[in-house]
Amino acid sequence: MFSRQAIRSIRAAAPRRTLARAPVRSFAAAAPAQEVKPPVAVYGLDGTYATALYTAAVKSSSLDPTARALSALKDLCAKDPKLTTILSTPTLSDSDKSAIVAELQKNVGAASANETVKNFLATLAENNRLGILEGVCEKFGQIMSASRGEVELVVTSAQPLDNKTLSRLETAVSKSQYVGQGKKLKVTNQVNPDIIGGLIVEIGDRTIDLSVSSKLAKMNKLLTDTL
Repeated sequence: MFSRQAIRSIRAAAPRRTLARAPVRSFAAAAPAQEVKPPVAVYGLDGTYATALYTAAVKSSSLDPTARALSALKDLCAKDPKLTTILSTPTLSDSDKSAIVAELQKNVGAASANETVKNFLATLAENNRLGILEGVCEKFGQIMSASRGEVELVVTSAQPLDNKTLSRLETAVSKSQYVGQGKKLKVTNQVNPDIIGGLIVEIGDRTIDLSVSSKLAKMNKLLTDTL
């Protein structure tokens, strides 16, 4: 989808429009003065951009369409293995970046029509940060989950879990001390064959490692220390 040939084709067909060079463009600059505090802190460079985007979306009253656009962009990154490589290419020209931003907006469709998302993508391009797009989408999703009162429950297993098992885990965890009153669980099942068996349960910022690989590692350490 985002091969070099596709980029060249887009550049040939599109008008020659380059992104203006600016020291650091802020996509929240034009928003009216308003105190906005995200419901949860996210870290790293992608977290900084995600926080700024959330602030800009709240100030411009475009939070819901922005959330839909970021969710669509995240899905796009997950479905297209070549996309991350292309976005991280350090030698992209301004024309390349303009073409990529246009193609991203085209693939996301109507969800990217609002100015907040347009400015966000242009800012990433101008600051040579398109490579962190997927990370920003992930961190923005965490902020949105917190704003909706959701607590993320990530269950990692060696094989996919069926809906009945996930439902039982959700019921058990929802009654635990790890989920505050009035909070909703957002359950995700990740598959990692390396854990061999068992489960790794992550609730918010807490991790409960019940995997076979973890137990074997502890056993090996105990044997090593003893011998």
